[in-house]
Amino acid sequence: MTVATPVSDLSYEQARDELIQVVSELEQGSATLEQSLALWERGEALAARCEEWLLGAKARLDAARTAASDQ
Repeated sequence: MTVATPVSDLSYEQARDELIQVVSELEQGSATLEQSLALWERGEALAARCEEWLLGAKARLDAARTAASDQ
């Protein structure tokens, strides 16, 4: 397994794409138990990163709507 970029450094698109890859690898079922656990942990972190990005985007949209309605 290669050295992975820290999840906190990934954009939404990078995290989403890597999460898709992780799920695909897990679905193949060819990894060892140890590799599967590492993939699962990475996948959980990637999913959390995606959610973080989406919540941030929602907050920005809500703020923009509020500012627009105040004008």
